[in-house]
Amino acid sequence: MTTTAETSAGPVDLFSPEVVADPWGAHAAVREAPTLQIGGFMGGPPMYLAARYEDVRQVLMDQRFQCNPLADSPAEDIRNGVFRHLDMPEELIPWLKNLINASDGEEHARLRKLVSYALTAHRVGKFRPRVEELTSELLDKLEAEGGDGTPIDLVEAYCYPLPVTVICELVGVDPEDRPQWRAWSDAMATLDGKRLPEEVRKTLIAARGMIERRRAEPKDDMVTALVEAQAKNPGIATDDELVGILFSLVTAGHQTTTYLIGNSVLALHEHPDQLARLKADPTLWPQAVRELQRLGPIQFGQPRFATEDIEVGGTVIPRGMPVVPLIMAANSDPRKFPEPEKLKIDRLAVGSESHLGFGKGIHRCLGQHVAYLEAEVALRGLYTRFPDMTLAVPREEIPWILRPGFTRTKDLPVRLVAPAS
Repeated sequence: MTTTAETSAGPVDLFSPEVVADPWGAHAAVREAPTLQIGGFMGGPPMYLAARYEDVRQVLMDQRFQCNPLADSPAEDIRNGVFRHLDMPEELIPWLKNLINASDGEEHARLRKLVSYALTAHRVGKFRPRVEELTSELLDKLEAEGGDGTPIDLVEAYCYPLPVTVICELVGVDPEDRPQWRAWSDAMATLDGKRLPEEVRKTLIAARGMIERRRAEPKDDMVTALVEAQAKNPGIATDDELVGILFSLVTAGHQTTTYLIGNSVLALHEHPDQLARLKADPTLWPQAVRELQRLGPIQFGQPRFATEDIEVGGTVIPRGMPVVPLIMAANSDPRKFPEPEKLKIDRLAVGSESHLGFGKGIHRCLGQHVAYLEAEVALRGLYTRFPDMTLAVPREEIPWILRPGFTRTKDLPVRLVAPAS
């Protein structure tokens, strides 16, 4: 039996203050409704909301759903509407999308193959010693600044610097350009419509300059791998596409990992029994970071458009209509994960994890192994060096940033050593 979507309280605004203030409760209510609900955001078109695990997985895996409106549909790219809502100049909007995730079909396959060529398992694997080295250097700085019990902001001092340095080194962003990439990324992360246009223009100049430098002086980084692949096959990507790929990699490569590390510290603080297990048996960290990602920062994925009438969870989504996969709701669906609100560090097996935090299907995050590597090294190193680390303020004084799409904390004040009794 199939039905149409329904909601007793009207469309669910994913950007409303009520939903943003309590995304867990609001998204769970959507998940437990009898049928798929209708929602939207920023004045955009009505969209179906898939929230149960199996429904979200279907939307992510079923290639009959695509990321862009159908060519013969009057529907507009929802991302364009979001950026217009922020008064972004039209010519800058394409640079604010994740280029790979904003493509479909053969175009997506071409761009993903290019990035896969540059982001090889070998390249990521041999980067582990460098990640460990960077982690050790940051831990030394933490100890110098907070080893006497002085409170420090773990986000600013540790959760952010490690991922952004790793992705910049892996991609090949030169040190002198990194402040500009951070300024652009910060404006993007906060959807700061006043700062974004200027920062995008400056970063475009930096990205194009970086590509030209690697053509003249190759290095062992992803920018060089991209330009060398283009040189061998000029039709594989334009220069503008290379710039778009760099924008996508740098943004996706550090923001969510920053949030994951910070959120993980809070989750472990709230589950001291699980933290004790990790301290007793550090070999559990690879499994733990997968469970922590299940509880991680991503609330929902980008809308997908049905290329034909498709039944999802007993509801028929008409051809051309968009559906939003609610990742957080799926990852906390008790139908899939018993006691989903609890952290269980050995819940998910390495290599066969079933959470949807990195997506599924052809758009699955290319950088997931980099994120796992960073989170594992960062958290293991942090608790090895500072096993008695505590929050410097009561937990309720560390609020989540009220920004749709991601669950994260701006500040995370901690004491690296327990205060003297």
